[in-house]
Amino acid sequence: LESGQYDVAVLDIMMPKADGITVLRRLRAAGNAIPVLLLTAKSEVDDKVQGLDSGANYYLTKPFDTKELLATLRAITRGRTSGDSRLTFGSVTLDRSTFTLSSPSGSFRLANREFQILELLMQNPGNLISAERLMEKIWGYDSETEISVVWVYISYLRKKLSALGANIQIRATRNVGYCLEEIA
Repeated sequence: LESGQYDVAVLDIMMPKADGITVLRRLRAAGNAIPVLLLTAKSEVDDKVQGLDSGANYYLTKPFDTKELLATLRAITRGRTSGDSRLTFGSVTLDRSTFTLSSPSGSFRLANREFQILELLMQNPGNLISAERLMEKIWGYDSETEISVVWVYISYLRKKLSALGANIQIRATRNVGYCLEEIA
C-alpha cells in the first residue's frame, strides 16, 4: 500500500498481526487517500461507525453478494481523478479530460493506450513500473496481447516527449521496468 500503485484497498478488521482498523488509521495518518473498503464479519452498528470514522470509504459485511461487492468497488473508485484533470511533471502537462499532452512548445492528443501508460507513469514519477504491471493495468489480466506491445507504446511516447522538447524522459531499467524522470 505504501507504493501508491493500487486503485483500492480491501481490508478485513480481523486480520492477523495488525487489524484492519489499525492499518486504515496508519494509512490515513500517512496521508494516503487510497479508497478503502472494510469487508468484515463484524456487523454491529458501533463496528461500522468505528470503521467509517477511522477513514474507510465503505463498510461491507459478510456474507455479501459478489454483485454488491463489485458495485461498491466501482462506486468508491469512481471519480477519483475528478478534482484536477491535469497532471504535471517537469515541463509537460497531461490533461485527463482531453487526452492532451502539452509543453510550452506544443501539444499532442494521445491515443487511449498512450494516455493510460503516461498517466500511470506521471502518477508515480521516479517509481519503476514493470511492463507486466502496465500490461495488467491497461490491457487487463486476461489479455492475449504480447508484452512487446508495451515497448511499442513506450517508443511512441518517447518520440512525442522528444518532439515537445520535454525535460522528462521514460527511463527503462532492463528486466525491471520503466519510470518517468526529469532530465538534468
